[in-house]
Amino acid sequence: MKTDVAAPEAGNLDLVIRPYAGEADHAEIARIQNADWTADGVPARMSVPEIDAWLRHPSEQFDPTRDLRLVEIDGAPVAVTWCDWVDATDGVRDYRSRGYVVPAHRRRGIGGALLADNIRRMRELAATHETDRPRVLGLGTSERSVAGPLLAERHGFAPVRWFFHMERPITGDLPVIGELSAGLEIRPVGPDDGWTIWEADHEAFADHWGGHDTSEASFRRWVESPEFDPSLFIVAFEGDDIAGAVLNAIYPEENAELGIRRAWLDSVFTRRAWRRRGLARALIARSLHLLRERGMETAALGVDADNPSGALGLYESAGFAVTERSTAWRKPMEVG
Repeated sequence: MKTDVAAPEAGNLDLVIRPYAGEADHAEIARIQNADWTADGVPARMSVPEIDAWLRHPSEQFDPTRDLRLVEIDGAPVAVTWCDWVDATDGVRDYRSRGYVVPAHRRRGIGGALLADNIRRMRELAATHETDRPRVLGLGTSERSVAGPLLAERHGFAPVRWFFHMERPITGDLPVIGELSAGLEIRPVGPDDGWTIWEADHEAFADHWGGHDTSEASFRRWVESPEFDPSLFIVAFEGDDIAGAVLNAIYPEENAELGIRRAWLDSVFTRRAWRRRGLARALIARSLHLLRERGMETAALGVDADNPSGALGLYESAGFAVTERSTAWRKPMEVG
């Protein structure tokens, strides 16, 4: 095995774990990730333009030249993995890891080798950080993955949070579009409003579990992604302030690959001062009507199962049902 990390799980495989080599790797990353999802029956696909936007802007929390690795066997890429870190809202600094292996090379110890390598590199990175926060290692797994939860348990991770993917058809009856509370109005937005929307979105989620890279680089990844389309956003204002929004998106390449017409309510948020006024429900109803007008047949969203604002119940009352589940795992980090 030609690698810079001891990985007994991989046995005598002649693996090369190498750094990210730039845009030449983007098509391979998409191929590996999509092959992994296809094998597990995960109803998602990643396009090369999405990967272009994601990897084009390094930040302190995620720099692909530092944090992304590919695995080769006989010169052919067969797996990809990456790490990032965030200061989470529950007070920890979370060093997170994710990886994918092509089906033909599963059950050969590659996932274990990559996770061991990630843990080593994240500990080395954490040793350079000055923070008073407790440090943890984090993972995310889909319920459809057999290997992911087993790998997490084998490396000492424990489940700490659960998330749902929810969907509803939008070809039939839809929720009635209700009136907004006094002082609120829906206004069209464009690309120039992106930063204001970005800040409002992250402020609204500041009291939700988890964490996000809020850097300007992360913002650039969003606005340069192919699915960024402000004409799909439903944004409510009171005066000059954004009160809440639903940031909708359509992923044409994913839909074509899966043979579906699905849109995503990628972010549903209400800022604290405007909560408990029925705003989210009103914005969701408007979103469903808009997405049907755009030719979509299904609407989807993701939600924290323990969301403190009662989002799960809201989405269920709007006709959404759970179709996929995933788990967040953590374990304490020993730095050094």
